[in-house]
Amino acid sequence: MTIAQAPRTATPTPPPRASRDTGIDLVRALCVLGVVLLHSIMVGVTVTDAGPLFENASDSTWWIAPLSWVLQVMPLFFVIGGFSGLLAYRRLQQRGGTATDFVAGRIHRLLRPAIFTVVVVGFALAVLTVIGVPADLIATAGFRYGQPLWFLGVFVLCQALLPVLAAAHERAPFVTIAALATASVLVDALRATSGIDGLGFLNLAFVWMTLQQLGFFLADGRIDALSRRTRMLAVGGAVALLATTFLTGVYSPDLIANINPPTAALLLVGVAHTGALSLHRDRIERLSRRPLPAAFTGFVTRRAMTIYLWHMPILLAMAGITAVFALLTGVVLPALDSADWWAGRPLWLATALALTAVTALAFTRFETQAAPEPTRSTRGLALGTLLGLIGIVLLLVLGTSVATAMIAAALLAASLRLARRAPTETMPGRAAFALA
Repeated sequence: MTIAQAPRTATPTPPPRASRDTGIDLVRALCVLGVVLLHSIMVGVTVTDAGPLFENASDSTWWIAPLSWVLQVMPLFFVIGGFSGLLAYRRLQQRGGTATDFVAGRIHRLLRPAIFTVVVVGFALAVLTVIGVPADLIATAGFRYGQPLWFLGVFVLCQALLPVLAAAHERAPFVTIAALATASVLVDALRATSGIDGLGFLNLAFVWMTLQQLGFFLADGRIDALSRRTRMLAVGGAVALLATTFLTGVYSPDLIANINPPTAALLLVGVAHTGALSLHRDRIERLSRRPLPAAFTGFVTRRAMTIYLWHMPILLAMAGITAVFALLTGVVLPALDSADWWAGRPLWLATALALTAVTALAFTRFETQAAPEPTRSTRGLALGTLLGLIGIVLLLVLGTSVATAMIAAALLAASLRLARRAPTETMPGRAAFALA
């Protein structure tokens, strides 16, 4: 991995806006909310004669496909990540910062709250083991906790490569995004023709980097500069093509199924979302300045990664407490997807949101404290980024256990250390920087 200073060339000037685009911040906050709601409604717990049973409540249900069309917001999240990341990187360059500064800051912002969460989850799994919780239930909890961490790993990778991808965007914007999009389609084609599903995981890079690259076009003002008719045609065309792939069986109409591994269908979702965002951007920005949306946006923006990292442990704890309550009291839990189960969903969702918010409020400091002085070593930072990614992949592939949590925490700690200036390094005249 090479992290280099991107050359500066002329780029389209975005429309003048405030130092922070509050409309984009609001949409990003809504994306975070959508992820928490989607995962919350998918958690199912019942008690059988064999004991507690934790399942994905959406398996083999009719409602997950239409719901996924509303709550599958990850494509838009990566577009916004590209938008915000590119603008933050350019501001940093204007203050004399480098690509190394940018990546080191991103590593600290993303992995610092992650290492704390991994340590706490590892400790919790150890406690459950000591008190005699069955090993299969602990393994299930560790697996469920690790599943959403794919986002952290991919986002770290995309942000670490952002300076390089930004340089490519400035030299050849259309060639770069076309190459990434083509690669993602080829991966899908090879996966389909070979029958090797594992090939699809290559799109953990190509799909999400393509969507981040689309965010660069939004940051440049190129998308907003298109005529309203052109943007409407782009949205309609993306939706029509997406529907065609569903009807012809190329891709599943369940957009959740298209995320593991990711498919090029998500590129069409990203185009549709980005076009719709551009069409309504001024209206969204006006809405974002109202007191309630502004308060919501401010709360989530400061804690976005903390909320993402903690919502799954909260949901697992809620499921465990529900099962224990049923076992102790003899209360019969409703069957998944039954009328009684749906009747209880509003309370379940409200509780999940409230507990996640309280937890995020308590642990905000791990995400928002100022980053230390960044390293000047490009090789050290590249190694640190790689170690951080290995730690996350370890939890994804092997599952989260006491042992894997300890190893992952050590790797994340090493990543953070390598991203920080060593005592022997000198930093004359290095500009301070902040992350958007």
